[in-house]
Amino acid sequence: MTLLTTIFAAIISTVIWYRHAPENEMKVSVLCWMYWGASLMWLVDAIFEYAELHEAYFTPEPIEMLNDFYLGLSVVALGLIIWLVILLVKDPKGVVRASLRKQRTQQKEG
Repeated sequence: MTLLTTIFAAIISTVIWYRHAPENEMKVSVLCWMYWGASLMWLVDAIFEYAELHEAYFTPEPIEMLNDFYLGLSVVALGLIIWLVILLVKDPKGVVRASLRKQRTQQKEG
């Protein structure tokens, strides 16, 4: 489930990036790279787990699937948090800068 969750996140972020590829103003490419990297990591994990479990790999317990799904969602959420931090630091649209300037001018006037 972790592999499927991160692959779906990678595909969705790649489609969003591709639609806005020339600009990449929102740094979606960073999100794509993180999700594809996580997908590759889970793929290697699945290969090694299959080598260990063989046929049992394809019949996981429901609680294992639920735990894996939560782990996959956690990885997707962490990727979004990292992307948001990068976005706020880079500030491609100047929103954070404008907000800070506005606060400074209000403090000087007040």
